[in-house]
Amino acid sequence: MSGAHSSDSEMMRADTDRSAVPALTRTEGGVPRRFADFDTLGEALDYAATSACGLNFFDARAQNPRVLSYAELASDAREGAQRLIAKGVQPGDRIALIAETSPEFVSAFFAAVYAGALPVPLPLPTSFGGREGYVEQIRNQLTSCDPSMALAPSALTEFVSEAAAPLGGIETLGWDAFAALPTGEASMPKAKPDDIAYLQYSSGSTRFPHGVEVTHSALLANLNGHAVGVGLQPRDRVVSWLPFYHDMGLVGCLLSPVANQTSADYLATEDFARRPLSWLTLISRHQGTALSYSPTFGYEICARRISSQSGVADKFDLSRWRIAGNGADMIRPSVMENFARTFAPAGFDAKAFLPSYGLAEATLAVTMTRPGTGIETDLVDERRLAGETPGDVHSGEPRTRRIVNCGYPLPGMRIEVRGADDRVKPEGEIGRVIIAGPSIMLGYFRDEEATQACLDGEWLDTGDMGYMKDGAIYIVGRAKDMIIINGKNHWPQDIEWAIEQLPGFKAGDIAAFAITTPQGEESPAVLVQCRTSDPDDRAKVREAIKAKVKAMTGMSCIVELVPPRTLPRTSSGKLSRSKARSLYLSGEIQPLAVAA
Repeated sequence: MSGAHSSDSEMMRADTDRSAVPALTRTEGGVPRRFADFDTLGEALDYAATSACGLNFFDARAQNPRVLSYAELASDAREGAQRLIAKGVQPGDRIALIAETSPEFVSAFFAAVYAGALPVPLPLPTSFGGREGYVEQIRNQLTSCDPSMALAPSALTEFVSEAAAPLGGIETLGWDAFAALPTGEASMPKAKPDDIAYLQYSSGSTRFPHGVEVTHSALLANLNGHAVGVGLQPRDRVVSWLPFYHDMGLVGCLLSPVANQTSADYLATEDFARRPLSWLTLISRHQGTALSYSPTFGYEICARRISSQSGVADKFDLSRWRIAGNGADMIRPSVMENFARTFAPAGFDAKAFLPSYGLAEATLAVTMTRPGTGIETDLVDERRLAGETPGDVHSGEPRTRRIVNCGYPLPGMRIEVRGADDRVKPEGEIGRVIIAGPSIMLGYFRDEEATQACLDGEWLDTGDMGYMKDGAIYIVGRAKDMIIINGKNHWPQDIEWAIEQLPGFKAGDIAAFAITTPQGEESPAVLVQCRTSDPDDRAKVREAIKAKVKAMTGMSCIVELVPPRTLPRTSSGKLSRSKARSLYLSGEIQPLAVAA
């Protein structure tokens, strides 16, 4: 794993076989900008290789970049493609790649593309509980994608080999071993726009993974829409810590810079986890304007980490941060506002926030807000969120939630909100979010049943719930996470957010879901990670939680306190409510003792 166990002094001795000067910004590039108007991803890299742009991979202190220009990337990828072809890899074969944030992964990804094979980015073990859990995760995904070869950092080849062993026929190589393979002089296959470019596993793909089939045409349509949506400018450069195995990290922060001839600066995800403020240091350091994206929790971590420090204006210059994208999870306006207040002295402008909505099944982005508008919210009566009709929600004293405007469809994308009868809902009414357009996946790899469950002709059922207002989509939650009590809809984030208002709790400490009580009744339950060791104090904490949830949501909850680091997360770091519920009901999550 890149830098996982390196000391700061070791990281200072970063690989220097390439120039230590960061790749040039767009204004120094020379070739005319093209907004992803290519037939295939390989053609996009061929064109990017004629520019002066490229990728920079920084250490945990945002120093010592390893630089990979697009010209070098194209050359390395073509050599890698020859190695794959010489090993017998055929067009359409899958190449599993452990997606560390490194030049080696990027070169191997594009080597597979040039060879006509399908690269399949798989996660690092940073989000998993120990070796056994990671090996099981990788084995499930290898079983799903059935690759002919797996490539990984040398520190992880043993893990991947163990995962692949029961499957047979999957050769596992480290980056160095792959680079040492002989090359040939075979002609490269020519991809077509409707060919599959790669397989993407969504962050929730664990026990029963679904590999999303993304075609070249779907990818490039999305990358074009992304460039148009953010109004890509000559001096823009991407700065990212997001993992390359997640769709936002792969598509938004790697493939988009390549297809739109933009330079990018990277921190490894595990380095961000240890030193989150290095992200802001990297944004501050370079000339030009920054495009950088994060789920809500990334902004929250930075604001929390800096809270005990002084001199924000002396440490950072965030005035160049033009697009501060937000997506991949429910957007919490209070967190974003706190980030903006905290870093305003460093020049951060809250209007830089750009909420969006997307999913791997749509390649990445479906909607974006307009640059320069910041976060816009709609104040919604919680009875409306519970499914009551508009005529019923104005009586009595309302409880409200702010719902974030997630933007307007990208070029060519269409979005509808439908009811249980599949009819389109009027504006303002909540229903299932259904989408269509050029970026929709071909299907799930070798899983026709799962494909048919969400695809109906050109329309994809996203599994999300939301409503339209003035042409924009407002997302209220995942349909599968919804808690239905006595025929009313309740959203788990309402419970979780209520508890976060109490001192000592933060996002990720709380998982809310529905369970069936011994009496056969449906009830909301909440698991809360507790750092208090005294049983009497825990009893007080539990009662405070119950009172807070009752006051803010009107619901009485079953509250269980659990040890820190107990609640499971997806590969992208998001809380997995469904897995938390499963582990709790199976007894694998044991509550802490609380005084009677």
